Amino acid sequence: MLSTTLRTLRTRWVTFVGSFVALSLGVALIAVMGLALASSLDAPGRGPERFAAAPVIVKGQDTLEVPTPIGDRTQKLAQPRAVPDDAVAKLRDLGTVVEDRSFAVRSEGGPADLVGHPWSTAAFAPYQLDAGRAPEAADEVVVSGDWARPGTRVRTESGTVRVVGTVAGLGFENAVFYTDTRAAELSPRSLQLVVDADAAAVREAVRGSEAVQILTGDARRYADADPDRDSEALTAMNAMFGTAGGVTGFVSVFVVASTFAFAVAQRRREFGLLRTAGATPGQIRRMVVSEALAVGVLASAAGCVLGSYGAPVLAEWAVNESLAPRWFTIGDYTWPYHMAFWTGLFVALCGVLAASWRAGRTGPTEALREASVDTRPMTWGRWLFGAALLITAAVTLAFALVTNPGDLLQRKTYVSRPMLLITAVALLAPVLVRPLARLIAWLPAQLPGAGGMLVRENAAAGVRRTAAVAAPVLVTVALAGSLLGATATLNEAKTTEVREQTAADFVVTPAGDAGFDEATLKRLQAVSGAEVSASSSSAVYVLEDGMALIRSDARAVEPEPLAATARLPLTAGKVSDLDDDSIIVNEEWEKHAVGERVDVWLGDGTRKSLKIAAVMTIGTGNNGVYVTPRNAPAAPVDRVDVRLADGADTATVAAGLSQAVRASGGEVLTRDAWVRATYPETNRTTRMGFFLVLGIALIYTGISLANTMVMATSDRVRELAVLRLAGATRWQVLRMVGAEALMVVMVGGLLGALVAGLNLLGMWSALGLLSVWTSIEIPWATLAAAMGTCAVLAVISAVAPAGLSLRRRAVELAGTPE
Repeated sequence: MLSTTLRTLRTRWVTFVGSFVALSLGVALIAVMGLALASSLDAPGRGPERFAAAPVIVKGQDTLEVPTPIGDRTQKLAQPRAVPDDAVAKLRDLGTVVEDRSFAVRSEGGPADLVGHPWSTAAFAPYQLDAGRAPEAADEVVVSGDWARPGTRVRTESGTVRVVGTVAGLGFENAVFYTDTRAAELSPRSLQLVVDADAAAVREAVRGSEAVQILTGDARRYADADPDRDSEALTAMNAMFGTAGGVTGFVSVFVVASTFAFAVAQRRREFGLLRTAGATPGQIRRMVVSEALAVGVLASAAGCVLGSYGAPVLAEWAVNESLAPRWFTIGDYTWPYHMAFWTGLFVALCGVLAASWRAGRTGPTEALREASVDTRPMTWGRWLFGAALLITAAVTLAFALVTNPGDLLQRKTYVSRPMLLITAVALLAPVLVRPLARLIAWLPAQLPGAGGMLVRENAAAGVRRTAAVAAPVLVTVALAGSLLGATATLNEAKTTEVREQTAADFVVTPAGDAGFDEATLKRLQAVSGAEVSASSSSAVYVLEDGMALIRSDARAVEPEPLAATARLPLTAGKVSDLDDDSIIVNEEWEKHAVGERVDVWLGDGTRKSLKIAAVMTIGTGNNGVYVTPRNAPAAPVDRVDVRLADGADTATVAAGLSQAVRASGGEVLTRDAWVRATYPETNRTTRMGFFLVLGIALIYTGISLANTMVMATSDRVRELAVLRLAGATRWQVLRMVGAEALMVVMVGGLLGALVAGLNLLGMWSALGLLSVWTSIEIPWATLAAAMGTCAVLAVISAVAPAGLSLRRRAVELAGTPE
């Protein structure tokens, strides 16, 4: 059979080239994602940056540590503690003490990530003046980089400043240095100090104080603005590449298996001839498996080579899009190549396994058949697996809705759940293809001429061919609709929550991170006709099941103003019952019965027992907790909700609020404008990760669609010749082929839309069970673009080979052996 296998590879080269292309690209995708994921597991060591020349740093406690039976659990504090005054006094006796401050600076014409510091800390990086002088007045600054020169005036949210000097940028920040006095006004709290003294003496001076940390050597990097950015970047990259790898791996496996199975199904008459010539079923099966093995080895090897070139391109793109840190490159790993190669070979063999069994059962009479009608497109195995996957998808969805609907809103769930349904619908597609094809082609079939009728009957008769060509379109549309539709629906639900819970007429927000000062708050409260509710962002930590330290975002606000300006989704209790000894929680908490007491840690790490005053619904997960300002120490007021008093004039109150915040900086927004400004969009990493997934899926399935279409059209040479002999012109045949391609794309699009609709319906049901009723958001523009791209590729891939074949005489084509 080896010689037969080699001759078959030579004579049916179009089919095998198609299988080779699909598999090599699939293996390349798996290799690229595997290399990217492996390279994102480790980060290079990083030393101190802002304090590389600092002798010793004394930092207030910024981490909560809670002992548990399985080890300490830690969380970052929402309000890190400052170094105690008595400790500062002792440190001043040892040497010079410099207070450090960092705060965001928003300017016109400057970088978006400007950060302000006191000038006295510049020497610890060290920064050195390369032009101008140090700042001496409150309106003078020194900037890093070359975006401004000495003498330039820059408008910021805290007033206009004049650049009097510049320092060379060091690469890790865009800095603005103020005088120490002005920096203290803009950022009153100092959380860390630089001490010019011996480290041992510093430790001795603060011995016994648990509220401070002593940082020396490489540990000084923990005093930088974002010491955990490398680990956070790794986590984000792992999530992005892991999601992309999982989805693209599924897509490639799905398409490769479908392509190989279709390639075998095309050869029914060939197998019938071999059976007539005396080949046994076992010989047929061994021949098919040998062909798959030969193509699989070559294509998998080629895919690994392509992957080695594609991975660096992906890494460069991720760095350029700021999805990966500047140090990210593809490392020297071998296991992704092994994984990709053996996965490709395994999928190729699995793709022909079931088909080879059917090929071995082909009877000699198949060689005598002239019609290519699929009389039995669904095998018992396909029925069994398709029905089992469909039932599994339905049962798991129902179980999640009953037990934990919030799980359906998690990214890992709405990314992975469509895969099960896509596979189930693809397996059952032959059952759905015939009625869909007849439905879509019903109107064209009623038009004069036989073209519409032929399109309908060809698609309905060649069920396997139609299903195989529609599979890539099904995957693309289902993924685009499910992933983008899920994020859009979830974002709309969060916006609905914000809108329904906000009863204020205006929302006032500060210009900087320091929040509103007391003077500004008094001016806002003095505005005639305004009922003011000032609140702060904080956090509360609770130990659940004695092992998990959970952080909940909290807002600190007085109960009466809160009741006037917010409509909390309460299931029990009253807002007015909130006091300094109580807390408002949501149903997600382990304890959430009104009157129960819970042990919590406040935003600064203080442990406290609070009584539950009221309970809210879980919602989309943004319903945190509410406490009084006394239980959010050191949390600055970062939002003021304002409700109009009875009879108050809207314009007058708005003008009064704007006047009140003019001196300190701030923005007055109407309720609707504030909701639009805080519209919860998908974070950039997740959004770009989805575009990466969908982009790769669209490109790969587009190539696979073109590939499968070429295979299918090349197999119909004799059929097209018969049409020519029956009197059809060359252009009539080409129009029919193009129309068939469009209809197959529509079939795949409808099946994909069905999958996406079922997934989004599950999310919508989960939101309803969580008391959030919103509309289902469908990304129509993206779906239309995907369908249009698939349609263009399908028509070109069908018409081009058909046109080339029709250049020969119809009599010659009719006699062409298959």
